Amino acid sequence: MVFWGNLLNWVIWVPIVAAFVLLLIPEQRTRFQGWAVLAVTLVEFFLSTALLRAFPRAGYAFTLDLSWIPPLGAGYRIGVDGLSVLLIVLTTLLTFLGAVYSREVIRKHVRTYWIALLLLEGLLIGVFAARDLLLFFLFWEAMLLPMFLLIGIWGHERRLYAAFKFFLYTMAGSVFLLAGVLYLGLKAGTFDLDALRGVAQNLPLHVQTLLFLGFMIAFAIKVPVVPFHTWLPDAHVEAPTVGSVLLAGVLLKMGTYGMLRFAIPFFPSVAVRQASLWMALGVAGILYGAWMSWVQKDMKRLIAYSSVAHMGFILLGMFSFTVYGLSGGMLQMLNHGISTGALFFSVGMLYERRHSRLMEAFGGVAREMPVFATILGIVAMSSLGLPGLNGFVGEFLSLLGAFQRSHLLGALGVAGVIFAAVYLLHMLRQVLFLTPHQPREPLMDLNPREFFVFLPLLILIFWIGVYPRPFLRVLDAPVAEIQRVIRPHLSTSLQTRVQEPQHTPEVYP
Repeated sequence: MVFWGNLLNWVIWVPIVAAFVLLLIPEQRTRFQGWAVLAVTLVEFFLSTALLRAFPRAGYAFTLDLSWIPPLGAGYRIGVDGLSVLLIVLTTLLTFLGAVYSREVIRKHVRTYWIALLLLEGLLIGVFAARDLLLFFLFWEAMLLPMFLLIGIWGHERRLYAAFKFFLYTMAGSVFLLAGVLYLGLKAGTFDLDALRGVAQNLPLHVQTLLFLGFMIAFAIKVPVVPFHTWLPDAHVEAPTVGSVLLAGVLLKMGTYGMLRFAIPFFPSVAVRQASLWMALGVAGILYGAWMSWVQKDMKRLIAYSSVAHMGFILLGMFSFTVYGLSGGMLQMLNHGISTGALFFSVGMLYERRHSRLMEAFGGVAREMPVFATILGIVAMSSLGLPGLNGFVGEFLSLLGAFQRSHLLGALGVAGVIFAAVYLLHMLRQVLFLTPHQPREPLMDLNPREFFVFLPLLILIFWIGVYPRPFLRVLDAPVAEIQRVIRPHLSTSLQTRVQEPQHTPEVYP
């Protein structure tokens, strides 16, 4: 009764159980399977919003602590704070919209596709809900299989190459993560996060440094941080549309989430010492991602490299350790999932009509698809950080925090905003307004199903852009907790900069 009396537990296990139930449905009944998955993912979204509505905004909620492997001190420990509950809602929303999109698109191995999608949803939620380090690692690793299948079976021409590259890169990082997990767990006699934090902070500095680097390499590959990014463009380009949406919208956030949940709180003194390095790597990602996006002809590859740039803003804000930087970095994790998810849906809809991702294959789309062109323009403006849309809030706060820490790195980050405008406006010009090179059949505008996929994302784009306070207030407690852990390890001058302004809800408009 305790196990199933926890609402968070339902959010984790409903899609996983539903995936196995699908095995009982005959392969030929594809329409029934599609409606069943739609129902499950919609229920999941409502359950996750119930979590958010009932969330007390302070500490951890919906916690559950059950004995699992007593000799190791491992338990089934789950719970959510403000950051994880927002990421869980983002996961369930994008999965539901992905199911709506996929019903008319997926034609082969349909039942297997739905099973992979549901398993991926449940395992991703498990990653964000785990309060036991070993449980987190198991969810982290298990998530690889359904995403590997989504890329390898329903991807494009080089799908197997991209799927294996994604799998091997993540597994390589997981070796370092596993070493750190085992060392800390055996040292402490438990994998409970609260107990591990105290043990980790009392280790010798050289041991902390090695463990911090091990955790950070694993998480940096997932982000991905330059130079660990080379798997991402291939995975995005070859993945099916929904695979790209979930990869950019949720999977990349596992890396930054891991940094905020484990690497920084476990080893705050090392995190402070290396903060400038990781901020510099964030700036490198911003500039490199923007420059690489500028030269792309494939829309999907352009958006993939733009993700490298946007994740750089998150890293830059996080490691400033200021109120503004941490708040902006966490909010940008949500914003990037919304905007980039919508961009990948846009490319998928164009691909279904023209079977090409090259910008030169289009042109004049604004005349033929005015509704689609309007939505694509809004989403692109959101991605480049136009004031009044969601991307501006996260980027502005991240850059404000970066300037409090380093004027040089903050200024270089601002240059990334300018470059984002260059490559995104170039894409809009090529796709929407230029005259096509050759005569071609006219394109049909969005149908009701496709418009419905965009609608919730557009609502969030404007909501966060105009009135971000409800989201920032949910993130107040996680920001305050990171600052509480970090502050004793800062220099006196840096403590003053990081503490001002004081962390109160009135900081935000």
